[in-house]
Amino acid sequence: MPTSETETHATTWWSESHGAGRDMLVAYFSMEFGVDARLPIYSGGLGVLAGDYLKAASELGLPLVGVGLLYRQGYFRQSLDRTGRQVEAHEGFDPVAFGLAREPVAVQVDLAGAPVDVTIWRHDVGSVPLYLLEAEGITDGLYGGDREHRIRQELILGIGGVRALDALGLDPSVYHVNEGHAAFLSIERARRFVERGLAPSAALAQVAATSVFTTHTPVPAGNEVFADELVLRYVGAPAEQAGISADELLALGRSNGAANFGLTPLALRLSAHANGVSELHGEVARRMWASLPAGERAPIGHVTNGVHLGTWIAPELASVLRDAGIRLDAPPAVGGWEAVRDLDLDVLRTVRAALRERLAARTGLDPSLLTIGFARRFATYKRASLVFSDLERLLALPVQIVVAGKAHPQDAAGKDLLQEVVELSRGAARGRVVFLEGYDMDLARTLIPGCDVWLNTPLRPYEASGTSGMKAAVNGVLNLSVLDGWWAEAYDPAYGWAIEGVSDEADAAELYDLLATDVVPRFAARDDWAAMMRASIAELAPRFSMLRAVIEYTDRYYVPADASSR
Repeated sequence: MPTSETETHATTWWSESHGAGRDMLVAYFSMEFGVDARLPIYSGGLGVLAGDYLKAASELGLPLVGVGLLYRQGYFRQSLDRTGRQVEAHEGFDPVAFGLAREPVAVQVDLAGAPVDVTIWRHDVGSVPLYLLEAEGITDGLYGGDREHRIRQELILGIGGVRALDALGLDPSVYHVNEGHAAFLSIERARRFVERGLAPSAALAQVAATSVFTTHTPVPAGNEVFADELVLRYVGAPAEQAGISADELLALGRSNGAANFGLTPLALRLSAHANGVSELHGEVARRMWASLPAGERAPIGHVTNGVHLGTWIAPELASVLRDAGIRLDAPPAVGGWEAVRDLDLDVLRTVRAALRERLAARTGLDPSLLTIGFARRFATYKRASLVFSDLERLLALPVQIVVAGKAHPQDAAGKDLLQEVVELSRGAARGRVVFLEGYDMDLARTLIPGCDVWLNTPLRPYEASGTSGMKAAVNGVLNLSVLDGWWAEAYDPAYGWAIEGVSDEADAAELYDLLATDVVPRFAARDDWAAMMRASIAELAPRFSMLRAVIEYTDRYYVPADASSR
């Protein structure tokens, strides 16, 4: 992790803004954390965001701990066979060799009558400890196995995580559930309050008052559901100990008349504070969960995601920014970002040229040709093939495209789409389209800043946020995106282009028209392009810094929840 400048100072944003006389501790639970490419406990955007969150919390001096799972087989490593089909392989992970510290305490979680031992590992992310729980045969791989395997993992995270913090002598005053995977922690917390003498209704009220829930996507994969039988078999006993009957438990997970048990409804009912991850996503989430009576759930606001600038701004550019007096690790309001508007365009062009050359060395592409980047999970709603829908028209333009990303092993449609793009790169578009396999954090740090344009073409409104576009923007890479997620609130013609997001046909036509009539001509006009790059950095780096996001979570949710805990 890049060295933090703030941590060398005696005071922090937290100590100056809120810390005096306050004994707050936030426990941040997530199914995945992307803090280091060598620590394979993340799959994509959710995990990288959680890793960035811990880094920013550390720089702000926020009293926070992370809780996740240690996956011995990690997430899969991607390769391609001779037909262009994705091949998944798992490699064993040695926590000791990586440098994780095993804590001298352990806990047990009862899974359907069978006690399971849980080992606790620690990885420090700056000043923030990240506790990773391991249960043999259960925390084997990320997002693998059947529904029973998944609920077992999520119980280790939720129930085991609460018990682990207690065993470590930590008493959080605020619990943050980052997506619904850890939502069962609320049942364990209620059980513990009842054990201490609270009535069940009071216990649930106290759990809710001190809980924050972030929903990350309208896509079903991020809003997990389980069969009632599975929930009762695994969660019935701790719920009963919390004074929650079987019918009451199932009712906590009901929504829209569905027969199954949803983790998002559970989290919304047992959290007083809830949010989406962009302004538009907040609106979508409110509509999506409107069937839950307002008196039963948290009001859903929004905190737009951010990215950790120290991790994602290329070192060459970061050096230029620091020389101009800008502090990447300071709260944006005092980071000196106004100095970006005075950066010499020739200096900026020189840095960007070096980043393009580095990517060209990796891809074999022409570093002088306008390079478009598209790298993200190969889910069908992200429409990776949209830009290739009229290949003849695309190849008539002086552009080249770098594509990367993984499809979930169980997503056949996503794997089909990925194969189509790989076949294009090997055939009709060879030399103009390159697919880079094995997309991870390390590859992203070369790919994203090495492009000129970052393309994002999701089916609106399914892209809740889209942090890859933020990573591009803070490096002076210009966004060409559907008005979805973060771009719906960030777009300005001074530093990018917008696609309306109407239909496949209309969006493809608009995309090609923008490329031909504006993007390509502007790239040829070097001063215009450099001015747009500078505007992108100046405007979007402070606005979409993860430091800004963590400050918003703290002010809006953590401090009020901490007050409720007392």
